[in-house]
Amino acid sequence: MVGLPLAGVAQNTWEKPEKKQEAEKMVEAAKPNPDAKYLRGAVPMENGKVVFRKVMEAPGKTAFQIYNIIGQFLQDETREENQLNSHFVKADTTDYELGASYEEWLVFHSNALVLDRTRFYYVLRAHCQDGKAEIEMSHIKYLYEEERNPIRYKAEDCITDEEAVNKKNTKLQPIVGKFRRKTIDRKDYLFNKLENLLK
Repeated sequence: MVGLPLAGVAQNTWEKPEKKQEAEKMVEAAKPNPDAKYLRGAVPMENGKVVFRKVMEAPGKTAFQIYNIIGQFLQDETREENQLNSHFVKADTTDYELGASYEEWLVFHSNALVLDRTRFYYVLRAHCQDGKAEIEMSHIKYLYEEERNPIRYKAEDCITDEEAVNKKNTKLQPIVGKFRRKTIDRKDYLFNKLENLLK
């Protein structure tokens, strides 16, 4: 009779750590992944090139009105404080097409002691029609660490799924991951701003 309670106590002693580990795993699994929106599929490819493309609705607006709204937006962006050498490359009122080339600072980290940033180059294009516009961001490249040991990257060499996402598709790779994250953030900012202007 004495042996039974002791066996029960011993069994509970071994069960507790296992239950604790299971609970910890469940809590870990329930945590949102901060990299979730940047994982596979977030950087689309067209003919071997990184191209972000979106059709934006502009209900009740003519192609000419949309052309003017987007043209003003592209012009305003070239004057933002982070811009270095940004300018219009196309303004065609016949086909209602617009394009601008941007060179700007993309900042990864900044504080009193550290400034981690890259020159960021890309082209924004717009094709306007009655009621909508197709927006494209392409020709993406970077010039990193130009003050010390300049490194030139093309988007195709550093922010694609193959280069920037781990095999399990759970997180971004340490170095190129920051380029992917900030590029997607910048694209989202520009596309969201344009969508709001066209509503």
